[in-house]
Amino acid sequence: MKNNISEVISNDIKKKIEHEIQGMTFTKNFRSATAEEWYLFLPGYKDPKTGGAAGKVIVHYNLFGNREIFINTTIIWDDPLLHKTEAHTLVYEFPDEIVNRLVGYADTLLSLHAGENSYDAEYRQ
Repeated sequence: MKNNISEVISNDIKKKIEHEIQGMTFTKNFRSATAEEWYLFLPGYKDPKTGGAAGKVIVHYNLFGNREIFINTTIIWDDPLLHKTEAHTLVYEFPDEIVNRLVGYADTLLSLHAGENSYDAEYRQ
């Protein structure tokens, strides 16, 4: 019997994703009673103007008496390479890891800003 399973993501892209996630680091830039801002560093990407962080993550804790508590998380990619259509696979893989590391498993509303690859998502426990 012939194998009819096709890989959607090539092995090269899988290796690139794994390399970037393993090298992913964060530095906290700002903290208030209701929010945190993190600089996000990836080995293969950077802000072209400063040569620094590839992006920013803003975690806003909306905890004021709501029955349904969501953590609002915004990811802003500064590297224009991540804004290109060809990078959509990378851009869609990174937020799962970012949300798990910075927010944990809390219910999260995500807004990702990456040019053509921008999107909104909801993570529920």
